[in-house]
Amino acid sequence: MPIQLPKSVLHALRTLAGLFPLTIQGTITLLVTASALSVFGYGSMDLVVFALSICALAILIFCLFCTVTFGVVMQRRIRKEQELQTSSHAQAGRDINVEAGYPNETGFKLRGTSFLPLVRVDWKVVYPDHIETRTRFDDSGYLVEEIIPSRRCLSEKLVRQFTISDVLGFCRFSWRLEQAGHCMALPKISSVKSLPLLRSLTAEDGIPNYSGQPEGDRMEIRPYAPGDSVKNIMWKVYARTRQLNVRLPEKSVFHSKRTVAYLLGSPNDEAAAAVARVALQSAAFGEDWSFGADGTETPCEDLPTALRAVARSRALDKPYSYGLDRFLERAAGHAMAHCIVFAAAEQAHWLPLLKATINKYRGQITLVLATDGLEEAVTPGFWQRLLLRSETQPAGASQGTGGRSLILDLLTDFGQLVESTLIVDRKTGLSFDQHMRKV
Repeated sequence: MPIQLPKSVLHALRTLAGLFPLTIQGTITLLVTASALSVFGYGSMDLVVFALSICALAILIFCLFCTVTFGVVMQRRIRKEQELQTSSHAQAGRDINVEAGYPNETGFKLRGTSFLPLVRVDWKVVYPDHIETRTRFDDSGYLVEEIIPSRRCLSEKLVRQFTISDVLGFCRFSWRLEQAGHCMALPKISSVKSLPLLRSLTAEDGIPNYSGQPEGDRMEIRPYAPGDSVKNIMWKVYARTRQLNVRLPEKSVFHSKRTVAYLLGSPNDEAAAAVARVALQSAAFGEDWSFGADGTETPCEDLPTALRAVARSRALDKPYSYGLDRFLERAAGHAMAHCIVFAAAEQAHWLPLLKATINKYRGQITLVLATDGLEEAVTPGFWQRLLLRSETQPAGASQGTGGRSLILDLLTDFGQLVESTLIVDRKTGLSFDQHMRKV
């Protein structure tokens, strides 16, 4: 069983590793050059090896001096620039609101400097995670930061790792710097543009079809039973077949005014979060709704807070606990409202917990499973992995979700427990019912 070190110890080790000025290439060069100088330069008095070793050591020491000096100067300058920009952004009220998979400027920029040769500066955002950082020069000579998040997140701080290195790759000096600021990245919706009707259905007068479509026969025909009214007997059918049948009003449903929805978090829930975002922004829940997600204590009643809950549902530090039961107690109460649950099509930790919730909840539940593709994962052979380049996964794609066999297993487990099931493919934007028929 692997040993897990505390976060404080890992942070201290990471800091010490960043402050060590030599890279692996520089360390090997130093050891080889020092060994050659000691054995051949001084031991055998080889003047060629002696001259080459002295030149290599001089270049290495010069790169080390430039890197450390430039790093100390830039560390102070970057700290001052960050404090100045943080205060200016606080006065302007600027927040970082982006969508996963698309570049956006954060407002952080650094003046380009080149007072020492053979040295360059670079940085990246390490918290929140899964963020690609790019830098470019603008017209005024500043290095402007652009971020491309691959997954959704919600954070009140940004942690950047700055690195000072020489162009030869011998020396490196790095440190981390934290900046307070609101950063929210929403999930990428890809091809999901619209969803079927997700408003809840309750048994009362209204639409006769259980699917919610205003069509079909409004009368139910069944054999006569003792206690049925004589007015409901179909006498013409009795005269033709000599069988007593009665015609009764068919059970109907109507759209409930109250809809509650919840997003279950899991390691590969980007597709589920994207479907929940589309449902919120397209007003698929109607006018009166309540939304919740893992990591959000109180139910959300408006669109901005609901989108924040979607972004917050991906835990950055430690996993969130299962919160559907608490949400139903606060949002639904004793009204037995119809609940719509968004979840990833994967074998996650919430499967037994959701089954327990369904068994004890007195209302009805609709399960919306989201995936990034229904194709089965095919493991390439040895020669295919060796000779062919593997296709890169698109930004924000959920790993380990989808697959027709996996979805069929989930439908088998929950098909008899919930009122209805909807499968949404984020890659193609198609929706399927519990029988894998396109809707």
